[in-house]
Amino acid sequence: MIIAVTDRKNCRYPFLDQIEKIAKTHPHMLILREKDLSEYEYSILAEKCMGICSKYNVPLCINSFINVASKLEIKNIQMPMPLLRLYSSEFTSFNSVGASVHSLEEATEAAELGADHLIFGHIFKTECKPGIEPRGLKILTEICENIDLPVFAIGGITADNAPLVIKQGAAGICLMSSLMILEDPASVINSIHL
Repeated sequence: MIIAVTDRKNCRYPFLDQIEKIAKTHPHMLILREKDLSEYEYSILAEKCMGICSKYNVPLCINSFINVASKLEIKNIQMPMPLLRLYSSEFTSFNSVGASVHSLEEATEAAELGADHLIFGHIFKTECKPGIEPRGLKILTEICENIDLPVFAIGGITADNAPLVIKQGAAGICLMSSLMILEDPASVINSIHL
């Protein structure tokens, strides 16, 4: 399974056009990550993305802005650990609650707080995290072996190394930078065989 994650600041093409190109490839889910926006700005963008995703029957996932998800009746949400802790009692109305984790300890806590799946990374070196050492495959393996939830790997994933994360037990991968910087994001998605 491939989850597409947005990063409009690094998008080299009109953002909504790029979202449409990605949605046409039917990823498992599209996470609207844009954490730097105000809730109002995010809500406007989410509504536009919701229209595009609906057109291609791709589930849209709201990142962090739980009020926007509720207002737009979007049933998928992805939370960093601080917000997962804060809102853990409010997830009953969602179909899918993801947690972004960076260690086995966080993964364990996220499972206890009611997460349905985990995104773990960054796995490999990536320009998104300059100067920060990747967490690597070893911790990914530990999480997959010890946590009974689907784990999606993120960070520096390519067609060449994607099979490695699946071999370690990951349920799928997340792609972000490559989908934002290439004119044809479908070529990236179609090159990955899981």
